[in-house]
Amino acid sequence: MIEIMQAVEQLSPVRRRSPLAETWDNLRQSWGGMIGLSLIILHILLALLSPFIVPHDPLAMDAQIRNEAPSTEHVFGTDKLGRDMFSRSLVGGRVALLITMLGTALAMTWGGLTGILLGFLGGKTDEYVMRIVDALLAIPWLLVLLLIISILGTKPWVQTLTFGFTYGYTAIRVARAATLDYVTHEFVLAARARGESKRTIVLRELLPNVLDVLLVDGAMTWSWMLLGFSSLSFLGFGVTPPTPDWGFMIAKNREILAIQPWAVFGPAIMLSTLIVGINLFSD
Repeated sequence: MIEIMQAVEQLSPVRRRSPLAETWDNLRQSWGGMIGLSLIILHILLALLSPFIVPHDPLAMDAQIRNEAPSTEHVFGTDKLGRDMFSRSLVGGRVALLITMLGTALAMTWGGLTGILLGFLGGKTDEYVMRIVDALLAIPWLLVLLLIISILGTKPWVQTLTFGFTYGYTAIRVARAATLDYVTHEFVLAARARGESKRTIVLRELLPNVLDVLLVDGAMTWSWMLLGFSSLSFLGFGVTPPTPDWGFMIAKNREILAIQPWAVFGPAIMLSTLIVGINLFSD
């Protein structure tokens, strides 16, 4: 009887855990990954809920409390216009998160698919396009962002498309390099032998195998994009005042940094903790 039960167990299909469940198990074993995920979730929740939980109006100005030091009433103090820096720091990540998250998704989509297609096709097409990509990557990214945004404007949709286009170059190189490891595998050769279209091979055979690499690169790209967006805001090419933004807030309060540094603490802490969280999670 025991032998029969063992034979039935051997013949029964093995239940495999989903990749998402396996990823979650691996993540729980990494303290750095859990800290990074917690920081990301915290910032996303703050971006969604901050307009409802801020203690003060982030746009309200009061000349009587200009440049106040941190206190129980104003945790991060006030700026030179008498605005509460704690409230502005909480709200300041809403536009940055929206634009960079959409921009990252756009960059990974078009750049990743382009890189996979180039790695699959190879030949002269791959050679010519990659030389163009190399030439574009040689141009400083901040210069490209400033040039495009200064021409098209600083509207959110313009910035989203600009970041998605500019940071997609790196995704092309990453996806192409990962694809070259799979184009000679048997499952790709079998798909070609079956006469499947290039679109089918790219989407069904290559993309699932390259997706993990693209996700990791996407997390890193997100952190770089946040720095890029904050740099543009610091230079005055980000959001339109008086909308709170971390980079713009740092730029406007840097004049009093030597005597009243607390006006910069809030946005600097928020930006740095988000980037650290993304890096820990991607690692």
